[in-house]
Amino acid sequence: MMTAQAEQEQLWDEAGFAGFLKGLAADDAPRLFAIAHEYGERRDGWIAAYGMAFHDRAEVFSVEGGFHTRAASPESALTTFARAVDGDVKLHLIWLDGPES
Repeated sequence: MMTAQAEQEQLWDEAGFAGFLKGLAADDAPRLFAIAHEYGERRDGWIAAYGMAFHDRAEVFSVEGGFHTRAASPESALTTFARAVDGDVKLHLIWLDGPES
């Protein structure tokens, strides 16, 4: 059985604990992505939204504000944005960080 004093002893020094927390944050950080519109055949483009991909969902925010959606994945968020554009606009999912960027 541990004493109250033993339970309260520090396990880390300040730098070690800061490193531990940084590792936790890095391991659980969402991946960043953008949803882009392509107009014509590579004639023009626009970034419509930015998002964060968590392990169990994606949160997406339009660049013009006023629109936020939660989707099962970044790919499924693309479907939401596809409903709002006409047939001449092609959508792209762009990864901004991580191994597949």
